[in-house]
Amino acid sequence: MAKKSKTAAAPKQQVAPVAPRLLERYEKEIRPALAKKLGRSNPHALPRLEKIVINMGVGSAITEKKHIEDASAALAVISGQKPLVTKSRVAIANFRLREDMPIGCKVTIRGLRMYEFLDRLISLALPRVRDFRGLNPNAFDGHGNYSLGLSEQLVFPELNPDKFTRTQGMNVTLVISGGSNEESRELLRAFGMPFKTEEVQGKVPAA
Repeated sequence: MAKKSKTAAAPKQQVAPVAPRLLERYEKEIRPALAKKLGRSNPHALPRLEKIVINMGVGSAITEKKHIEDASAALAVISGQKPLVTKSRVAIANFRLREDMPIGCKVTIRGLRMYEFLDRLISLALPRVRDFRGLNPNAFDGHGNYSLGLSEQLVFPELNPDKFTRTQGMNVTLVISGGSNEESRELLRAFGMPFKTEEVQGKVPAA
């Protein structure tokens, strides 16, 4: 009878996920700089990114159900998690819209994925927007949250243009703690958000 091996198989070691570079930058550079600028020693009193909500409205899904599937698949690749299909709340006969009909999809990302998405948005997606001249620095909701719209999903290079052929836009909302538009703007500028620069128009001297 064969003897049992005394040395048991060593358990597999779990590799800790690598922190996104924007998160490291926030903790090492941005947060200390904000604390100094705002005169606050408590790190919990500083503005911080809490979550990112990405929403796709798919109005054409009223007549073509496959468009919802395509939008959900694209959003899953972009965000790294399964989207939630949004449905209509009321029926509108003129638009052939019935109650509880799929008309869009959305996803809420937090933690490491949130910082990874923001990094890709700033460094890869926005520079690929056609005729991009910067984001509106005033698109805040009065509570420190910022929203921007993208007219097509293919600005994200991870999407295969041969698979996602239909143009689909999206809305991206950055939810930031603190409730101050000015402080949230400072935070996003520190992350590298490409806001438009305000142009000062000088008077033309008289001839």
